[in-house]
Amino acid sequence: MKNDADTAVLDKPAVKPAIDSKGGATATKEMRIYVDGEFFAEADAKVSVFDHGLLYGDGIFEGIRFYNGRVFRLEEHLERLWDSARSIALEIPMSIKEMSEALLETIRQNDLRDGYIRLVVTRGVGNLGLNPAQCKKPSVIIIAAKIALYPESLYNSGLTVVTVASRRTNPASLNPAVKSLNYLNNVMARIEANLANADEALMLNDQGYVAECTADNVFVIKHGQIFTPPISAGALRGITRGVVFEIAAETGIKITETNITRHDVFVADECFLTGTAAELIPVIKADGRVIGTGKPGPITARMIQRFREITRETGTAIY
Repeated sequence: MKNDADTAVLDKPAVKPAIDSKGGATATKEMRIYVDGEFFAEADAKVSVFDHGLLYGDGIFEGIRFYNGRVFRLEEHLERLWDSARSIALEIPMSIKEMSEALLETIRQNDLRDGYIRLVVTRGVGNLGLNPAQCKKPSVIIIAAKIALYPESLYNSGLTVVTVASRRTNPASLNPAVKSLNYLNNVMARIEANLANADEALMLNDQGYVAECTADNVFVIKHGQIFTPPISAGALRGITRGVVFEIAAETGIKITETNITRHDVFVADECFLTGTAAELIPVIKADGRVIGTGKPGPITARMIQRFREITRETGTAIY
């Protein structure tokens, strides 16, 4: 799907106005959350305890950024959401066009120009049995808020990462390409990183190659060239990851998808991570080994600068 910086909003919103706990219209600045076609105050935005997204992690999600009044790579995120849905045989109860408008309206309801969208589609309400056939209607939830995954100081000083014992799930069991609500694999890795006082966790696949971090793709730089794990290694086909490929082509830097080991990370000249929430952020230490000079490198710095320019200049108009 092609990103269009000049995409216009639809004439007819596919959503109802915000309502408070008494069912009346409200114009307060309290956060408004979209749930199945209506907007609710934060305290009133609820899902059933019988929703299979809660009971079994049966659902999908996307994290989407918006900058300067424009949603970044909206069409790419929605395409990936629909791919995830198709993979788990989940029928999203609205069209891509309707989803796009609902998402934009959620941002408008919260009067935001910069922030983060969490878009969730669950299997919906069923019974306590596992069979998804019991769920008659999927639920759509959209949350718009501010986000800062890491403090700004870490973008200047760099992260420390640690390799964790929790391996990335094998595509034959739960394919990492599906952004499902079952993120326990990533959560367990995050816990290990917390216990090691590290900023992030480096996750390996069953073959011992680097797959990704808990929520980020991994890139290493050696002799002026960029290397990153292939999707087949268990890496998510990240939207921000794709932007890095575009920037590399634009600046004439060679980028190669190849299997990467911990050794490759240790001896890299530079290393950085990418993700919608994290954006681009440098890594300066892995498993106690200092990477490069121990400071964010020049190629990483240029990548970050160009990425921020692109996010501020392109995207789907909100207002």
